[in-house]
Amino acid sequence: MKQLFQNLKTGKTTLEELPMPLIHSGHVQIQTVNSLVSLGTERMLVSFSQAGLIDKARQQPEKVKMVLDKIRTDGLFPTLEAVFSRLDEPLPLGYCNAGVVIGVGRDVDDIKVGDRVASNGPHAEVVTIPRNLVAKIPAGVDFESAAFTVIGAIGLQGLRLADPALDEFVIIVGLGLIGQLTAQLAKANGCRVIGLDVDNKKIEIAKSFGIDAVNSLSEDAIAHVKMKSDGYGADAVIITASSKSNEIIKQAAGMCRKKGRIVLVGVVGLNIDRSDFYEKEISFQVSCSYGPGRYENGYEQKGTEYPLPFVRWTENRNFKTILECIRNNSLNVKGLISERVNFESTPELYADLSKTENIATLIQYADRFSDKTFVITTTENRRPLVCLQGGIGIIGAGLFTKATLLPILKKESILVNCIVSQNGASSTHLAKKFGIPKSSTSYKDVLSDPDIKSVIITTRHNMHGKMVVDGLTAGKQVFVEKPLTINQDDLSKIESVLTDTNSIMVGFNRRFSPLSVKLKSCIGQTSLINVSMTFNAGMIPKNHWTQNPEVGGGRILGEACHFIDLFLFLAGSPLCSVCASSLGKDTDVYSDNVVIILKCKNGSQATLNYFANGNKAWPKETVEVYTDGKVMKIDNFRTLFASGVSGFKNMKLRRQDKGHAEQFRQYYAYLCGKQEIPISFADIVNTTKASFAVLESLRSGEWVRVG
Repeated sequence: MKQLFQNLKTGKTTLEELPMPLIHSGHVQIQTVNSLVSLGTERMLVSFSQAGLIDKARQQPEKVKMVLDKIRTDGLFPTLEAVFSRLDEPLPLGYCNAGVVIGVGRDVDDIKVGDRVASNGPHAEVVTIPRNLVAKIPAGVDFESAAFTVIGAIGLQGLRLADPALDEFVIIVGLGLIGQLTAQLAKANGCRVIGLDVDNKKIEIAKSFGIDAVNSLSEDAIAHVKMKSDGYGADAVIITASSKSNEIIKQAAGMCRKKGRIVLVGVVGLNIDRSDFYEKEISFQVSCSYGPGRYENGYEQKGTEYPLPFVRWTENRNFKTILECIRNNSLNVKGLISERVNFESTPELYADLSKTENIATLIQYADRFSDKTFVITTTENRRPLVCLQGGIGIIGAGLFTKATLLPILKKESILVNCIVSQNGASSTHLAKKFGIPKSSTSYKDVLSDPDIKSVIITTRHNMHGKMVVDGLTAGKQVFVEKPLTINQDDLSKIESVLTDTNSIMVGFNRRFSPLSVKLKSCIGQTSLINVSMTFNAGMIPKNHWTQNPEVGGGRILGEACHFIDLFLFLAGSPLCSVCASSLGKDTDVYSDNVVIILKCKNGSQATLNYFANGNKAWPKETVEVYTDGKVMKIDNFRTLFASGVSGFKNMKLRRQDKGHAEQFRQYYAYLCGKQEIPISFADIVNTTKASFAVLESLRSGEWVRVG
């Protein structure tokens, strides 16, 4: 199947051949008949991607500050690599889709194969969408009209926030596609509507729908509104325009009556003059996309519905309202269609998107799409592995795989046979970039491939345990990026199916850093050590997947395990007990501000400070070791200082080295039979159980024995 993408680095719009997306629980799979180009949103994306690097930086000054902070802590070259890696990724275009259901996942019982539906799916021949973002198309509404559902819901949500009453004056600023739909909806709601724009063509279209439309450049819009409203001004102003100017918000305030309302749906300059709002006590609100539930993981991904008596209008209910308005002819969308193009011609369409004056462009899809397979061949340049009897398959195509794993494997000439991602887009992009022969959306394609000996798992943490069990059961050598698992049940299953303790390795890479190895050599064989480790982790939102106990397991299980393993490596003795405390008066088991005390069987001990409330300009990772009159310190894995170590000279690396490359060099050497497994299974289990013990200690407030 094919899907349309925008490359943020090159500015090119391309149709890419992808493997079919899998049908997940709570999702609906749809074959697209029509999709709608949202000119405002998509024009901004295309314009940003086509801008030069300096212009991109000017458009995102907050990101520039983050880059400068990263340069100070991590160095110039790692930062540039991270920036270019972020830019070099395919961005799916489109979010207004209508088609026919060709598959439903578990827990979806009100939609069946063959149903006609609208969704927020991208421009693609086949899409797989969460149930709450899918609505059935009623009889009498065709696919072309249904393609307006999602963008109509954006305007509807803005109107709902404005809360207009019958016969109130509502002003729509910006008569693009969303503005035209919002104006019609306000009129259908019994409001007196005035539309403003600077484009006479858009003004004429609005007038054709019975809207009082005015060119705000050629006519005094404020005077026009006051004249029409007997001098009072507008009850509500809904801004659907896209402009960097601050004049729009000032004009909106000037048009409002005392205690009027302004709702921002579009994107405009927000340098607000306090006096404009103060004297009239004007209310101002920003509308969030389709309605309540947007960007909420529980609603969108898990399908948890909000009770209607408490949340009357959710995203999905807004979708249904738009479809009903189209059905009963209170919303005319056919009159907004400017052109129709075939899906195969969309790259040419987007190449000139900035110049088009169209209101609504519909994309038409062929009755049959090109490829229905879940695995595709991306290149014929399949080179045989020399020393490894069997290839490598990668499950997971996220940032770690793209920015860290694949560049290392390429540099070390470690070849990969297949890469898997959930929707096929990122895996196909990386397969083409790194010369990987196959891309797939099903990890079972990797497990069933007799040519693949080892699988590398880099998915979200909640998937690690099951995939490790499936990989071991399939007879594969398994490397899983940390953590091994986020719950004891999965650990027990792994131990039960493991027939060879050398069949598994976890990506605890810090122990492979040249600074860690050198520090350990300075400690000596029999010394007891005191270790102080600080991870200035930085704040990430609570709704990020790593913070979710069910998905990421929290940051202690997901990230602090790195340092638990590093202490185990430095001490050379199993961890036996831990004690932990979270910041604040109340216990927070999944806090990311935690002090942990670790104790080894040989008596060595460590304090691990995992803090998210620091400053990003400060070094992110520091490790200090005190033993036998010696003090050694790793600073952000770029420098190693020592005092009291005979003949030692401070080490300073040209660039930060957290041990990833050496880790994979040794793992590959093990696969080729040239050395022992780099990390013993006993150490892996000890670190995993110590991580579990940290959470138990946070719950109980007491010391907890490991295992």
